[in-house]
Amino acid sequence: MAEGWWTYVVIIVAGFLATDIWRWLGVLIGHRLNEDSEALYWVRAVATSLVMAVTAKLIVFPTGTLANSPLWLRLAAAGIGFAVFLGTGKRVAVGVLVPIAILIAGLLFLQP
Repeated sequence: MAEGWWTYVVIIVAGFLATDIWRWLGVLIGHRLNEDSEALYWVRAVATSLVMAVTAKLIVFPTGTLANSPLWLRLAAAGIGFAVFLGTGKRVAVGVLVPIAILIAGLLFLQP
């Protein structure tokens, strides 16, 4: 049993070193950055493009339960969710919950 503990300690330490140190460095250095700088515009653009790439991958090449839904349902959920997101003043929670509700309703309705 004692041997199993060391595995978890190594995982926790390695996880901390790989992620949390960079977060702390970001906090320490970030307060000196100008929010309107070209560098931060670039960082926001890259972050947004990465999120959109993952979203597109989930829509076009789904895995798990999402793979059981037809493409038209996934596209409709994304489109309607985006429209509702914009229509409600860009509320992220609404933009996430509406497509999930559409997917759930569609999967329940399409079940044989």
